[in-house]
Amino acid sequence: MQELLSERIKNMAESATLAMFKQTQLLRSQGHHIYDLSIGEPDFATPYLIQEAAKQAIDSGKYFTYSPVAGYKDLREVIAHKLSTENHIPCTPEQIVVSTGAKQALANLFLCLLNPGDEVIIYTPYWVSYACMVQLAGGKPIFVQGSQERNFEPTSEQVAQAITPRTKAIIFSSPSNPNGLVLSKSSLVDLGQVLEKYPQVLVIADEIYEYINFTDDFTSIGSIPSLQGRVVTVNGFSKSYAMTGWRVGYLAAPLWLAKACEKLQGQTTSGTCSISQRAALATFNVSAQEIQDMREAYRRRVDLAMQYLQRMPGVMCNRPLGAFYLFPDISHYFGYTDGQFTIKNADDFCMYMLQEAHVSMVAGTGFGIPTCVRISVATSDEVIQEAMERMQRALGKLRVIR
Repeated sequence: MQELLSERIKNMAESATLAMFKQTQLLRSQGHHIYDLSIGEPDFATPYLIQEAAKQAIDSGKYFTYSPVAGYKDLREVIAHKLSTENHIPCTPEQIVVSTGAKQALANLFLCLLNPGDEVIIYTPYWVSYACMVQLAGGKPIFVQGSQERNFEPTSEQVAQAITPRTKAIIFSSPSNPNGLVLSKSSLVDLGQVLEKYPQVLVIADEIYEYINFTDDFTSIGSIPSLQGRVVTVNGFSKSYAMTGWRVGYLAAPLWLAKACEKLQGQTTSGTCSISQRAALATFNVSAQEIQDMREAYRRRVDLAMQYLQRMPGVMCNRPLGAFYLFPDISHYFGYTDGQFTIKNADDFCMYMLQEAHVSMVAGTGFGIPTCVRISVATSDEVIQEAMERMQRALGKLRVIR
């Protein structure tokens, strides 16, 4: 009966991160111990204050009914206040739509914005779902990629050259999944100057890793004066507060677009889980020290992994400025073999490491850079150290095909 499936779902690629997760689970079911560097999920417990808020919401008996489609008003008020005062993004609670994770917020956006053939410029490498979401909504992804020396950040000239009469939006994540790029204020100002000539183009800024930032500063593009009214900021609680399973994200958009997303959400999922929203409200009372402690742990783990990668012959890797990923170029090993397994591309490299070293990571193909792999350090120092040592031994078994 597979022929009954729609063309859109048949043509949609499977998430690269989830595909590797399935392979990892398969080997685990066979009794193998896998050192998992593939999934971008914090290994910390959700802060206790947030857990308690959820318990209190349950015990109160007040939150067992449908929640408002756009989210509880008090949650939207504190989000708007946070964005206005901390990120310098002018917005009101009416411009906030709370969704079941930032992923749903992005899907809502594209479905509300795009007509068939509309183009969305995507900074590459990109989070694996951007391109699929654009295509699902009938749009066409246009990829722009800078040099590896720039950590793949495209220049403003590249962006300008990619804009056509069909361009509807530009999207990027900063800090970036998968390569940890954090866009500087000067870069964002330059982009704003380019877009002054194209008032019809919106900017979608995915800031889900905002607090996992190893630089001294963070700038939201929504704060750039020349772009007021043209930026959609997407964020959530999954990464910074170790709340992936709670599924709460949000967008801040021009009012006309926020209302459209609310309308769409009302016809699909309705409001986000009531208890999760009460937990999300408590994040604004979590101490800054608790968030800093998690950030410093990620920084230490990045440094640990970098020490190993820098000692691996032929592997090139830029130091991440944020998030908890490294994105090394491993193309040096294309055309290498251990005598039984030949590596032709990044997918083969990941499969070789999974089978030979029992280390899982994700090929850069799904992120738009087929010469790289993504390594997540959202795990313990011990797992990182053992995984890296196993990688080193596995690389030592490879020889170039003559």
